[in-house]
Amino acid sequence: VRAEPEGRPQGTGTPATGPATRATGTGTGTGPGTPVTLWPDTFTEHLAPETGRAAVRVLEAAGFAVTVPRGPVCCGLTYVSTGRLDRARTVLRRTLDALDASNGTDTTNGTNASGRTGATDHPVLVLVLEPSCAAALRTDLPALLPDDPRAHRLAAAVRTFAETLEEYAPDWRPPRIDRPVAGQTHCHQHAVLGDAADRRLRERAGLTGELSGGCCGLAGNFGFEPGHHDVSVACAEEQLLPSLRGAPEAALIQADGFSCRTQIAQLGGVRARHLAELLDEAL
Repeated sequence: VRAEPEGRPQGTGTPATGPATRATGTGTGTGPGTPVTLWPDTFTEHLAPETGRAAVRVLEAAGFAVTVPRGPVCCGLTYVSTGRLDRARTVLRRTLDALDASNGTDTTNGTNASGRTGATDHPVLVLVLEPSCAAALRTDLPALLPDDPRAHRLAAAVRTFAETLEEYAPDWRPPRIDRPVAGQTHCHQHAVLGDAADRRLRERAGLTGELSGGCCGLAGNFGFEPGHHDVSVACAEEQLLPSLRGAPEAALIQADGFSCRTQIAQLGGVRARHLAELLDEAL
């Protein structure tokens, strides 16, 4: 996701690109400089950087100024899902400290480097591309650190890709794709985040059809563990794989979750892409 910035980092973190090159796209965004911090989750940062780069291009086309935290951050989900809650709390405190450093925040008196006070201690908007990480930050973070006000501020700041565009760039018109779409709605969208904003964004872009319900079966680390392969495949066969086999030939395959995309590639033999990638390709 990261590119070498020109000069010293400013604002809430390191610029996600060099000098902004705005895609010409369709319509106008919120105006130059609307700040958004792009969360560099482990999957995007190390395994699927093309998703992060696509998101930056779309966000800049919509009028955002995109930065990433200067230091390493983690939502702690790996430790939460394996029951290592004390370790998760340690990781999350370190993450909040890293965001403080990126934002120039002095948590002892609630003011930041620009002298502002109050709810601006953390970036107002934190975009998380990976649904599982967004769900962890929105729900697990404040539950694990209930006495840390920074945890509640960050949880309130988290938005998905579609939510960011809908709430903060309502006048931006996405490029028209006008294709059928198939794929997978992430389990954490079903259970925690919701996908109403995603549905509306797909409709505005002319993406027709429904994504699969159910679970892809990979489910984080579950499908990779010994003895789980058959169950993992059976979960995918419940809804996901039949929906892929029945999709129109012209359908684009979408899955915002890295696990879902991995399962689709390995069992379905096709490449799924994040919604950010579909929009980026159409700009």
